[in-house]
Amino acid sequence: MTEPLDDSSPPPSDPLIARPGVVPEQRVRWVYLIGRPLTALLAGDLAQARYQTGLELPEFFVSDQARRLWRRRFEQVTAEPESAPWLARAAVSEPDGAVVGYAGFHGPPDEVGMVEIGYTVVPEARRRGHARAMLKSLLERAAHEPEVRTVRVTIAPDNAASLATIRGFHFVEVGEQMDEEDGLEIIFEVPADRILKA
Repeated sequence: MTEPLDDSSPPPSDPLIARPGVVPEQRVRWVYLIGRPLTALLAGDLAQARYQTGLELPEFFVSDQARRLWRRRFEQVTAEPESAPWLARAAVSEPDGAVVGYAGFHGPPDEVGMVEIGYTVVPEARRRGHARAMLKSLLERAAHEPEVRTVRVTIAPDNAASLATIRGFHFVEVGEQMDEEDGLEIIFEVPADRILKA
C-alpha cells in the first residue's frame, strides 16, 4: 500500500539550479525504527521515540494511521525476527536532516523473490519530491539484494500523486486487488534487473 504523496515532478538536469515550478531532486538517509523506537511509537510515546532515534520525529509518527502500521510491524518482527532489516525506517532528508516520512518493505523477499514497498510522506513535507527520493532509495536497495527478483507497489486508482511518483521507474501494471483498509488498489511491478536502468 502506498499513501498519498507529493507530485514528484521530474528533477531538473542540474538540481542546484532553482527553477520555478520544478521540484529539485531530493535525497534521503534511513534510520531504522525497529526495537525500542518501534515500541515507543506503538505506545504513542513520541518523546521516547525521539530519544531512542535521536531524531525530531513529527507528530504524524504517532497518528492513528501510523500506529496501525507500527502495530503490524511489531507483530511481524515479533513473529519473524529475521524480517526486521526489511521493515520500518524513518526517512531523513539530506542535507537538512528533517524527518520527512517513513518507509520500508512489507517483509523480506517471498518464495519467488518479490518484495513490496510501502512509503508515506508526512503532510508538511509533501509535494517536494521526497516520495520519489524514498522510492528511488528503496528500489536501489532491492536491486542490490541477490534474492530479490521483483519489486511491487500497490496504489489506489485515484491516487494521481503516487501514480506520478512511480513514473520513470519501469513499473508495469500487472493486476488489481482489494485491500481491507484501502479498498481497490492497482498492482505495479518492476523486475529487479531493470531498476538500475531507470
